[in-house]
Amino acid sequence: MASTCHSLLSFPPLSKPPSLLTPKFFTQHSFPRSISTDRPSKTRSNSSPSSSTAAGVEDDPKKNSLPMSIDNLRRFFDLNVGKWHGSFHQFDANGKLMQKVSTRLSASSYGEDELISLIQTLYIKQPPTSTSISGYDEEPEWAEYKIKETNMFTVDSYQQLGFFPNERAFALRYQTAGMLETVLRQGVLGEDDTGEESPRNLKLPSRLPSIVCENCLYSREKDRRARAFHIMDPKGILEMLLIFLEDRGDGILSRPTLDSNTDGTNRIIPFLGWWKGHSVTKRSGVYGSTLAEADTIALLEMDDKGQLIQDITSTSDRLGVTTNVHWTGNTADNLVTFDGGYQITLLPGGMYMGCPSDIAKSVAESKSFHLEFCWLESPGKRQRLVRTYDVEGLAVSSTYFSEIKL
Repeated sequence: MASTCHSLLSFPPLSKPPSLLTPKFFTQHSFPRSISTDRPSKTRSNSSPSSSTAAGVEDDPKKNSLPMSIDNLRRFFDLNVGKWHGSFHQFDANGKLMQKVSTRLSASSYGEDELISLIQTLYIKQPPTSTSISGYDEEPEWAEYKIKETNMFTVDSYQQLGFFPNERAFALRYQTAGMLETVLRQGVLGEDDTGEESPRNLKLPSRLPSIVCENCLYSREKDRRARAFHIMDPKGILEMLLIFLEDRGDGILSRPTLDSNTDGTNRIIPFLGWWKGHSVTKRSGVYGSTLAEADTIALLEMDDKGQLIQDITSTSDRLGVTTNVHWTGNTADNLVTFDGGYQITLLPGGMYMGCPSDIAKSVAESKSFHLEFCWLESPGKRQRLVRTYDVEGLAVSSTYFSEIKL
């Protein structure tokens, strides 16, 4: 088995950098710095054609032209604009639902060309007041919060967009620490956590998380999307998982939500079997040039001892090279732990989220790492989005998978 961390597809480690970061990186910086669009490429082996890293791929100047970047940004805004109704879910690292809150999100764009911007406002349904009159239906109160504006500068500077316009998916790292303050400390608690009692089962995130990554997948069956957030604590350990499940449109009566009444054994059953699909890997940044494409075949099965067995075969479209990876894992409730230090948390609604068990260890050992979100919206069809970070903790690329069950 390869030495690097694994999700449901194996990626090789990057070349060793001139200087290595220690685990202190995760305690001294709330977020890694962004990758520059003109950062020198590194040479690496092509042993795995389906790698989602940006190393070893020369930038195409034609793909980095400004008109294309503006077009990509406009398409990204078009994908997000509108009124979204849904629910926010907070899970612990073991997939236990701790909190659910009704939400609304209003997004619109303004400006032209390089000045085009996206503005978003989040509305969080507030709990009933303790002074409500018996027998009187109190009108629900919605608290309003502004989300940091997205524009040409922010999306390519520190938001690090990985965008798939045709596949309708994106990975984004904006100032999501502020989102945590808005949703959890203000929206759910009603005020900052200054010793006041919080709602039962609510867990507050660290004020300086090492990584906050958003992976968003859009439904193929309706105007719905799932936005999944990995929250890593200052030491690089998974702290919590957040999911917004939202429908777009006016006059929506029912809000989409996740059913949490399925135990861990049943949650993994829909993912077992043979899966055939295709992957597209793009570099980080608003230019979004394609790095690699590959056809994939995956087998996930449980042996008679209850051990999880996985085989992945990937064939590069460009090089025609086939790579096979085999590894094993163990399940405990909603948590799957693979050999090599990668874990997957099984969630309700046909979803799972994967990450290294210890990101700081990966960085200290000069290993790349990956954050994954999978959504099996209907039986036999799933989408996956993998966000890849290099050995320095920089988000360098994203890979989108579309797969069907054989």
